[in-house]
Amino acid sequence: MMTPQEKFKAAMRELPLVAILRGLTPPEAADVGDAIVESGFRLLEVPLNSPKPYASITLMRTRFPEALVGAGTVLDVQQVRYVHSAGGELIVSPNFNAEAVAEAVRLGMVCLPGVMTPTEAFGALAAGATGLKLFPAELASPAVVKALLAVLPAGTPLMPVGGITPTNMAEWRAAGASGFGIGSALYKPGKPASDVRADAQRFASACTGAIHA
Repeated sequence: MMTPQEKFKAAMRELPLVAILRGLTPPEAADVGDAIVESGFRLLEVPLNSPKPYASITLMRTRFPEALVGAGTVLDVQQVRYVHSAGGELIVSPNFNAEAVAEAVRLGMVCLPGVMTPTEAFGALAAGATGLKLFPAELASPAVVKALLAVLPAGTPLMPVGGITPTNMAEWRAAGASGFGIGSALYKPGKPASDVRADAQRFASACTGAIHA
C-alpha cells in the first residue's frame, strides 16, 4: 500500500493533474470518479463547499484506493481533521494557513496550500507543505512561475490553478509548472459523467503532450 506521499509523487510523474470536483454530491461520486480515474487522473479533490463533501471523500477513497483523494477549500485545522477522519489523504487550500499545513503534515497527509507571493511560498514550505498551489492563476502568468521557481528550492512542486485549458497548458509547463488543478472546465454540478470523461481525456492528452514536448 502506497503512502499519500508516494501516491502524490507517482501521480506527478504520470499525470500531474488535480481534478477539482466542486459541487459533487455523494450519488455522483462513483460515476464521475470512474470517468476521471479511467482517464488517468490520480489526484481527486472534493472542495468542502460541496454538498456532503466528507461522504463523497469516503466513497471515492474506498472506490479508488490507488488514487490520492482528499479535499479542497480547506481553511483550518478542524477541517483538516475532518478530512482525515473521512479517509482523505490530500489537503488543498486557496490560501496559506500555517496551522492547517502543520496539522496535515502531522497526520501524514499531502498538503498543497494556495500561494501567490514568494513570502507565502517560502512560509508554506517552511510549515511543511508538500507542494504549492499558485492561485488564482488568472492573476499570474507563466513568467510568474518562472520567477518563483528561480528562487524556490529545486524540485518544489508548483501547480497553477484557475483558467487552465488544454491549449494553454504547454506554455505553463515550459515555464516550469509541475502540474495543474482543473476545476469547472472538467466538472460542474449536473454535468453528465460521459461529458466529464471526454473532457478528462482532453486534459490528460494535452498534459501528456506538454510533458513530452
